[in-house]
Amino acid sequence: MSIYGYARVSTADQDLTIQREALKDAGCEIIREEKISGTSRQGREELKTLLEFLRGGDTLVVTRLDRLARSMDDLSSIARELHERDVALKATEQPVDTSSAAGKAFFQMLGVFAEFETNLRRERQMEGIVKAKAAGVYRGRKPSIDVGEVKRMRDEKGMGPSEIAKQLGIARTSVYRVLKS
Repeated sequence: MSIYGYARVSTADQDLTIQREALKDAGCEIIREEKISGTSRQGREELKTLLEFLRGGDTLVVTRLDRLARSMDDLSSIARELHERDVALKATEQPVDTSSAAGKAFFQMLGVFAEFETNLRRERQMEGIVKAKAAGVYRGRKPSIDVGEVKRMRDEKGMGPSEIAKQLGIARTSVYRVLKS
């Protein structure tokens, strides 16, 4: 029965020191760390490694649940995996301890609020983009595909979509989309 820690920040310029110290104080023998967004599990190799490594009787410790997941679906999925393998989940800054009934209930409530916060942030971001577009400030991302070049390669060189995509280093579906418009 071992205690493992998981620390995560969203960007490379953020610091893991506070989380690392809290996890050490909680008795974590091994701490896995990542600097990556928590909105999905994709690309979170340290979390993947840790989840594969945990065994029955072990405990996974995080400082806060939002360090583990940003959506209720993701958090529930991780919690289910841990429960099925008899691994407890604890948070140092929240009264979460899935080895008790009260801790499980609180864990689920916090997960709902974490997802709500993420959704609110996304809504505010979209409202800001709409406002910036209306003011002429935001124009979106610059196109990464030269539409003229795609059409020129088709018309002047007689190239097909697959060959165009290969030469320009873009997806074939992107070429089809350009040629369709």
